[in-house]
Amino acid sequence: MVRVTTVHMEGGETHEHIARVRWTNPQTGDSGQSTREQMIEYLRKPGTRAFVTDGERTVNIRIVEAEPPYIRTHADGIWTNNLLALPRYGPM
Repeated sequence: MVRVTTVHMEGGETHEHIARVRWTNPQTGDSGQSTREQMIEYLRKPGTRAFVTDGERTVNIRIVEAEPPYIRTHADGIWTNNLLALPRYGPM
């Protein structure tokens, strides 16, 4: 389980342009950075979960099966923009 805390965008400002994310694992204290592809690979594994939270509400991150696939938050049966509301960070 990881909490995504910031996003890096490339080539635009929509979900399809999330190139990398920074995350923390609240259970272990670990933190890191993953590409979109690595996050999708992580989410495809059974029993894994990624989410964003504002401290009051937690929203799960899911895979949008497009070409190519990308990540987006999903709450109460509706695709939401919580990832786009996170702080941005620059290229590494």
